[in-house]
Amino acid sequence: MNSALPTLVGAATEPSTDSTRFLISDLCAELESYLAPEQINEVYRAYLFGAEAHEGQTRKTGEPYIYHPLAVARTMGEMRMDHRAIVAAILHDVMEDTRTSKERIRAEFGAEVADLVDGVSKLTHLQFQTKAEAQAENFRKMMLAITRDIRVILVKLADRLHNMRTLGVMRPDKRRRIARETLEIYAPIAQRLGMNRMRRELEQLGFAALYPRRFAVLDASVRQARGHRREPMQKIEAAITHRMEAAGIEARISGREKGLYSIYRKMLDKRQPFKKIVDVFAVRIVVADVDTCYRALGVVHNLYKPVPGRFKDYIAIPKSNGYQSLHTVLFGPHGSPIEIQIRSAEMDRVAESGIAAHWQYKAGDDHAMTAQSRAREWLKDVLEIQNSVGSSIEFLENVKVDLFPDEVYTFTPMGEIMVLPRGATPVDFAYAVHSDVGNHCVTARIDRQLAPLSARLQSGQTVEIVTAPGARPNPAWLSFVVTGKARSGIRHCLKSLQSDEAAALGRRLIEKALATLGQGLGQISPVRMDQVLDAMKIPDIDSLLVEIGLGNRMAALVARQLVGQEPAQEVCEGSGSALAVKGTEGLVVNYGRCCFPIPGDPVIGILSAGRGLVVHREACRNLGELRERSDKTVSLEWSNEPGAEFAVSVRAETANRRGALAEMAAVIADHGSNIEHISFNERDGHSTAMTFTITVRDRRHLAQVIRSLRRLNDVLRVQRSRG
Repeated sequence: MNSALPTLVGAATEPSTDSTRFLISDLCAELESYLAPEQINEVYRAYLFGAEAHEGQTRKTGEPYIYHPLAVARTMGEMRMDHRAIVAAILHDVMEDTRTSKERIRAEFGAEVADLVDGVSKLTHLQFQTKAEAQAENFRKMMLAITRDIRVILVKLADRLHNMRTLGVMRPDKRRRIARETLEIYAPIAQRLGMNRMRRELEQLGFAALYPRRFAVLDASVRQARGHRREPMQKIEAAITHRMEAAGIEARISGREKGLYSIYRKMLDKRQPFKKIVDVFAVRIVVADVDTCYRALGVVHNLYKPVPGRFKDYIAIPKSNGYQSLHTVLFGPHGSPIEIQIRSAEMDRVAESGIAAHWQYKAGDDHAMTAQSRAREWLKDVLEIQNSVGSSIEFLENVKVDLFPDEVYTFTPMGEIMVLPRGATPVDFAYAVHSDVGNHCVTARIDRQLAPLSARLQSGQTVEIVTAPGARPNPAWLSFVVTGKARSGIRHCLKSLQSDEAAALGRRLIEKALATLGQGLGQISPVRMDQVLDAMKIPDIDSLLVEIGLGNRMAALVARQLVGQEPAQEVCEGSGSALAVKGTEGLVVNYGRCCFPIPGDPVIGILSAGRGLVVHREACRNLGELRERSDKTVSLEWSNEPGAEFAVSVRAETANRRGALAEMAAVIADHGSNIEHISFNERDGHSTAMTFTITVRDRRHLAQVIRSLRRLNDVLRVQRSRG
């Protein structure tokens, strides 16, 4: 530090004389190891600014508030962050808790620091319906700030870490809420960014605060196990050290203990007691470089036999957060399993600090840059999710899905590695490649074999996505995709499709309603249209058409308003010429699964709010009094050329004979029909009743299928199911 700075520090009045308290002088001394003197002066100036802004404020602990920003800055200093990030750490609460504006921070410390402070600040000036919505919007703002500058989350994590260290002074209910939020959001974010040291402490503190009794019991169990394992572990470490020396390998060998929260989660996931969790203790071997990692692996495999199927090479294929290491499990003395982790010194540093390692060491460090690039890739996906979701709560849920990636490593046909969460499907893979690929995928080839889009991917598989220009997402995909990017992409595309299709249906409904009044939509003057839209508080005609198409507004009532007529006592949507349906209208025209209408059936339309038009057979038993509700019904007829296949239910009774079902399935397939579902109900020992849901083009096609089924020797009776 330059000679002027000690005088400056000495001139300051410290808030406390407690020698154990971390002071600004301690921070400056720590920063001397890697920052320039003028940068340390800037940090000190920020301290004076923050101390003045927080003058008179105290924390729940009773200490002056400035101690908290100093503690946050200390954590940032331990991560070897740049001076602007440390300045932002000292000032991170001044916008929220004092009258200091962003403009003043920009004037004093520059736009970069002001943006960092703003990104960390909470949304205190907005009103929300619920606390959950406020927390979700808070999280959304933070994540968007991170996409602009990754240092925002590092300040936020350091802030949360100090809050967790001083959580004991909070009310029990608030303590539990903060602890749960830490375990569900902040610790997983730290893990996603490869910051394992930060993640472990957040999990430990969060676990102790949320489940104090479980923490105490598990802590006692680990302490007891540690005592029993101390001597065997020392012997294992000594044996490994001896073998490494004999092989001429310089290595740092140390025992590692799994975090209590990780043990707790494993006990829950595997539903096992503590005594059956075998990887509580492990041995970490740190060597000079990548080549030596593989040499060291050979040494330990010659010392103890490896457990088959438990070797993982995260050096060749790093984890999604940049983590690299060799993992293997060995049969130790007396057959007890030993987990071994082997990595280089650079890998060890990145494994502990993750993305923060980018600032600790200069450019050219490939390992640190791997963590940085993978974090950027994840944040790019976060930004894409933000652009395609509606509410903040939906955004939070989608991102939380991606914060727990138990990874599967798959390959594109060109050999590029795609890292996905466990349980991922070809649809998740397609959206990971690009949103357009996901939106237009129709099937997939896994290791060159056709596979359904719902198949669960396994590590090592090569996945090829087959797309078609006219394809679009299926709502059923939402039941099996696992990534937030795929889920938000499907929902966004479906919402857009539904709006377009609802507008098209709404136009047909309003034109039909206006025709009964001797008008057309093009004949309504712009002035009259604006008056009606203002009265309804709808921004434009497209939004009005969407509302009508979704069944939220009656076309007949809107038509009367447009032509200036008073609404009649009895408004009949079904009056006038019938609306033609053909099966390709999309998401806003649905077909009742109670009666399965098909072309040729007399049909009626029921307007359902939010769903649009639901088509039923006129004889459907479920309609009940709805059939008499003229405000809910629409007269329908089938188009001369239906453009789709329709589901229909067929009931068949067959003799109990092997191969009967196969014969029926073959007949159905021969007629170009597809079986969607089969249910069985054995009536007695001689016959079985089955209900098929099959697809047909119209009543004639269905009649052909039924006639062919009746010709089979084992079929006793076949008929169409009645709604």
